[in-house]
Amino acid sequence: MSAGPASDRAGGRHVLMVAGEASGDAQGARLAAALLRADRALRLYGVGGPLMRRAGVETFVDIGELGVMGFAELGRGLGRALRLLRTVRAQLRGPARPDLFVPIDFPDFNLPLCRSAKRAGVPVFYYVSPQVWAWRRGRIRTIERAVDRMVVLFPFEAELYRGRGIDARFVGHPLAEDVRATCSPEQTRARYGLSDDRPVVVLLPGSRRREVETLLPAMLEAAARFGEAAQVAVAEAASLPQGLVPDLLGRSAPSFAGAAVAVARDDTYNLVAAADVALVTSGTATVECALLGCPMVVVYRMSPMSYALVRRLVKVPFIAMPNLLLGRRAVPELVQHEACPARMAEEVSRFLAEPEYRQRTVAALADVAAMLLRPGAATRAAELALETMR
Repeated sequence: MSAGPASDRAGGRHVLMVAGEASGDAQGARLAAALLRADRALRLYGVGGPLMRRAGVETFVDIGELGVMGFAELGRGLGRALRLLRTVRAQLRGPARPDLFVPIDFPDFNLPLCRSAKRAGVPVFYYVSPQVWAWRRGRIRTIERAVDRMVVLFPFEAELYRGRGIDARFVGHPLAEDVRATCSPEQTRARYGLSDDRPVVVLLPGSRRREVETLLPAMLEAAARFGEAAQVAVAEAASLPQGLVPDLLGRSAPSFAGAAVAVARDDTYNLVAAADVALVTSGTATVECALLGCPMVVVYRMSPMSYALVRRLVKVPFIAMPNLLLGRRAVPELVQHEACPARMAEEVSRFLAEPEYRQRTVAALADVAAMLLRPGAATRAAELALETMR
């Protein structure tokens, strides 16, 4: 879906928003809805996905054109990314440039645009901080120079930025208010043909095509090891191409070629709330599982070249946000060669076999939810955005 350029729209103040992946699309949608509640005359447009469009953002680039995983993967799509970068930059520099630029995470794409916005005199309201605390801290210098105000999703991020003189605010994590099931576990299980007499393992392979193609086959191979001891379901992100997950299922082990695995598209919260344990790709989904109280095994793999670079750059002891927030390994993490079917099955099986271990993890995840919940987060973020606009 495309919108015309800003110059084609008359009246109201214009806000250019840029998200680059499914988690940013969800965050952008919450902010967009809050902005329009505060000022119905605003014109919201930019780069996003189905959730932002549903919330009232006119998109001239879809996030599906930007999905990449790491350094090597970015190289393969670099030409396309540069063309899209020029498209957005033209909006910032054009005669009808926006009144506010709202980049949403996705720093490799958005930080260059922040510099362009600053040069064009467009105020920058960065929504969802890049993870500079984890790696590439040099990006803080760009943020100091090019960002007027930043809203962060985790309390420790605000402290880090304020120490560098950056106007950063923690207003609460919007997911903490919005992540909830809309059906009972019994209703969800019935919808997807899952019985109530056996545990359910849900697979969350990610929201970007390349990471799903990388991780879902290994997850399925791990799940095949449970046999009749557990049921398996896959949560398919709405941002993924239709048919990708069923195609990967069809190419997996014979036991998963038919109806043995349920697929729930764009119904992740209900599926996770009905599950006993999740096998989840590192990212926003780990926070979602924590908020739903679902024990998880967190996995991630990337190309060898990307991993070699990341190992040199990453400065934190964990990859899963629940572990980072708690300062300890509350949920298992399997990275690179450890993210293999045998280790995945081993860690998931422990949750199924040891009730006390599972309950300790559920209690730890409740602590994570308590850290993040501040009712009215999106509304407060929208107020700060409107204050930033000149």
